[in-house]
Amino acid sequence: MIHVALADDHAILRKGVAEIISTFDGMSVVIEAETGKELLAQLEKAHRLPDVCVIDINMPEMNGYDTTAAVRRQWPQVKVLALSMFDTDLNIIKMLRAGANGYILKDNDPEDLRNAIHGVLQHNYYHSELVSGRLLHQLHAGEDKIATDINEKELQFLKLCCSELTYKEIAEQMHLSPRTIDGYREELFEKLSVTSRTGLAMYAMRAGLTN
Repeated sequence: MIHVALADDHAILRKGVAEIISTFDGMSVVIEAETGKELLAQLEKAHRLPDVCVIDINMPEMNGYDTTAAVRRQWPQVKVLALSMFDTDLNIIKMLRAGANGYILKDNDPEDLRNAIHGVLQHNYYHSELVSGRLLHQLHAGEDKIATDINEKELQFLKLCCSELTYKEIAEQMHLSPRTIDGYREELFEKLSVTSRTGLAMYAMRAGLTN
């Protein structure tokens, strides 16, 4: 039996997700929490830890990023799956940096959720169209080789891709034109075989270019 904890401040949605998970063979929701703080409190007193925590990003008191980081720090054996309505690169990057093993949208099919839970348990990660499976696997595997054809400016750009800065703000910080930054992005897309800022940021994280 796979035991799942669920944290989401929207009661109707949380109950709905819990009911969906309960219909999956071999799965059971053992913890439901309205906030990140409540989830941590329930984990601390749990007789048996859940196998997976499904965590929303936008919660009061303690958001999904901080909650994920706390879970992974205190209970590294517990996997975390982000379940969110946000599909932007920055949200995905922040959750992966916090330690999430996968990321899925709330409007996905229930079957995708089932596959995601199995994925983080069986493979330590789950990938969808939002996250490159190869890069996510490399990130958690700790591979740290940097492509030899990446220059110093491109490395600086990669590091800043892990921040919350927009491309325009990255250009300002690097004292370069937005067009030059666009050129770095397109060059790195080709060099690293990625197609999004998420891919660039994940490469930077696994290469140790950011804290």
